[in-house]
Amino acid sequence: MSKGPAINADLGRPETAEETAARKAASSKAYRSSQTVRNLVAALLVTLAVVLVIVLVVPRGEPVAQKPIDVAGIAADVESSMGGPVIVPETGKFWRVNAAELQSGATVVWEVTLAPAAQDERGFIKLAQAFDAEASWAPQRLNGIAPTDTIRIGGLEWDVYKPGNAGADANISYAIGTQAGDDYVLLYGSRSADSTAELAESLVPQIRTVTEAR
Repeated sequence: MSKGPAINADLGRPETAEETAARKAASSKAYRSSQTVRNLVAALLVTLAVVLVIVLVVPRGEPVAQKPIDVAGIAADVESSMGGPVIVPETGKFWRVNAAELQSGATVVWEVTLAPAAQDERGFIKLAQAFDAEASWAPQRLNGIAPTDTIRIGGLEWDVYKPGNAGADANISYAIGTQAGDDYVLLYGSRSADSTAELAESLVPQIRTVTEAR
């Protein structure tokens, strides 16, 4: 005895051919959708695993160290072009040179920018040797600030400049300058008066040499 069509519990009667086809189509669609999600998750996990392997296995290069500035070499070229000695600060272990250049203009200036080598030290000092210039040149570098006092360092008399708010934009808080023959030597920046004086004293022998030569 043959069995009749199975009764669908939801319908309370056998499915029609159209209903059976629709049910199977819906089931296939749901299966394909679930497979797509699984495949997407699997692909994402594989990608993350590859990235992790690259990060852990591939060697990463260290940052390229900044090439030291050849201050002595640059200074030699400047001396040759200017026909006289220029001042080259001794950096020692405390200072590093960030820049050294000959600046053209109405007054030609040899300028060296110094900053502490240690990361826990802050500030900078610029050495500016203005050729054929006097103290009246300095305010051009100090937002018009004139000297307020004088101080004696290494047997030389130095003009003292305190830019205050006038030097805030350039982060200049203190400066001292002295005449070196026909040139004017200015130290200016954001270091303390004591730190600036220490640098000034180390430059005195060279300043005397410039004075004698010019």
